Amino acid sequence: MPASKPFDRHATSASVAIANLPARNARAHLDSTLGITTSARHHAAPSRVLQGRGRRMTTAADSRPPPKWVAYALIGVLSLIWGSTWIVIAKGLGSLPPFTSAGARFLLAALVMALVAPSLARREGGTKPRASIWIQVGLTSFSASYAIVYWTETRLPSALTCILWSVFPMTMAVSSHLFLGHRLRGARPWIGFALGFVGVVLLYATDVRALGPEAFVAALVLLGSPLVSCYSTTLLKRDGQGVSSALVNRNGMALGAVLLCALAFVFERDAPRAWDATAVASIVYLALVGTVLGFGLYFWLLRHVPAHELSLISYLTPALAVVLGAVFGGEKLTLFTLAGCATILAGVYLVLRPAKPRG
Repeated sequence: MPASKPFDRHATSASVAIANLPARNARAHLDSTLGITTSARHHAAPSRVLQGRGRRMTTAADSRPPPKWVAYALIGVLSLIWGSTWIVIAKGLGSLPPFTSAGARFLLAALVMALVAPSLARREGGTKPRASIWIQVGLTSFSASYAIVYWTETRLPSALTCILWSVFPMTMAVSSHLFLGHRLRGARPWIGFALGFVGVVLLYATDVRALGPEAFVAALVLLGSPLVSCYSTTLLKRDGQGVSSALVNRNGMALGAVLLCALAFVFERDAPRAWDATAVASIVYLALVGTVLGFGLYFWLLRHVPAHELSLISYLTPALAVVLGAVFGGEKLTLFTLAGCATILAGVYLVLRPAKPRG
């Protein structure tokens, strides 16, 4: 993250993982992805004992980095997983209303995380998160943000939704610059922001506008999702260093599932639904593959792969979402879609490209 999350919408849980890496690793990841000069030591394994909020905690030291081909293969697999979630959401929404579908997804994901989180937490290290941390994650990243995305996909094509959501890395860079002290240096990232803005405006003025006024409003609402995720991740980076990301995600997913199911009960009691094979397959895939497996892969990669290489996911995910939406969803691609996507991703590249070390 999803989120959260290098950032397909479904990287929100991964955004939580970034925020809850031991402080040294989290700082290295953020500095590199935001183009802030770092030294090689920032990518070294964290020490086995860290001091956190007045108490000692242990954390697993990183093992030897994997071969390059393994790392890139896993980045490709993760990009494919997160690129596919958009069209899978759309398929599931053909049978279930949005809050019901999202609630079922996170209910299943939370049950699986309840089983695996204790083991993951022991391997990962870190402290037990305060309730205030995982409550804000559940309220923002796993309920509000996903509720917006699912609702939006009932009105916008999956690929267009993904492309618009891909502004998340840029919102996170601005937030880190303003609130976390990770300064953006030089003109390059600001040129990237300008390009990203141009890409978004191009899509709103062409593809979104052509879909009608309801779609235009939905696209505006959609931008609240990356903003909410940005808010959540910023708070986690500030207040949640050193806590167990596995436990944060387990508790946050559980709260998110409860809140999404509550929204479904309030707003969708009389909505038509069909618990058919498509709906069930969508929920199972999104919960187990898109959320639990995706989070696990991303968290492992964060510990073993330099952040500038991991940022490839930011570019691959929207591109794959566009292709999969066209192939499996019959979504129409226009020159404006491709141009807007390319412009936004060019902006993301300029923002995330590592800065050259000072001589």
